[in-house]
Amino acid sequence: MAGVVVVFDFDKTIIDVDSDNWVVDGLGATDLFDRLLPTMPWNTLIDTVMGELHAQGKTLRDVADVLRAAPIDPHVVAAIRAAYSLGCDLRVLSDANHFFIEAVLDHHGLRGCFSEINTNPSRVDADGRLRIAPHHDFHAAPHGCGLGTCPPNMCKGQVLDRIRASAAAADGGRKRFIYLGDGRGDYCPSLRLAREDFMMPRKGFPVWDLICENPGLLQAEVHPWSDGKDMEETLLRLVSRVLVEESTLLPLDCKLESLPVTVQDGMPMPLGVKN
Repeated sequence: MAGVVVVFDFDKTIIDVDSDNWVVDGLGATDLFDRLLPTMPWNTLIDTVMGELHAQGKTLRDVADVLRAAPIDPHVVAAIRAAYSLGCDLRVLSDANHFFIEAVLDHHGLRGCFSEINTNPSRVDADGRLRIAPHHDFHAAPHGCGLGTCPPNMCKGQVLDRIRASAAAADGGRKRFIYLGDGRGDYCPSLRLAREDFMMPRKGFPVWDLICENPGLLQAEVHPWSDGKDMEETLLRLVSRVLVEESTLLPLDCKLESLPVTVQDGMPMPLGVKN
């Protein structure tokens, strides 16, 4: 396996919408959601809405059917498959939930590309109702991140630290990371990437704005993307670059022959946001 770990956010990164809102709207629970939103934390809210939908006769299949219709750019699907075929270790790190993520990945034949999904846990209870819980139990054991951009239920920076440690321990080698995300919660992990890593923020989204406020805080190179085509080209060029630089992994000609022609045509320059 190549020494590259690619970590994807899910909402507005893999799919082009927020999966919670997509399900709520798709199953006709928008009014209920809006009424309850000011009264409880987000994970509790989604769990409560799932309970109300179950009481109305909505099934797990109904939920999954809505998720299967969530928009996903074909270029994103192609990027995931190509990175996996090149030997990258792909992970999901998302503030969605396990059921929603797996439903989408399974539908598009992508679940097997990912070695791990890090997200809010979900389960189906004895009555067949979908239950959603927070990744960090913020009542019993708050995650304690003081950055101010992490929601109480998940510090993605802390999860990324664990992923880095587990990836290094798996084969004893140092891994290079590529992180893709769009939201405020993706800012904390961007600060924990090393010099040899790459941050791919979605341009025009909250994490991009936060990075641009003080780009010197990041050690990693920043390579923004705007849409699925942009993501595919940028990600595969970065993977190509790492494979070339890590020349002990494979003979150079084998690496380049396995890459799409558009990836071989040149390496990108990092975004000029650092001094």
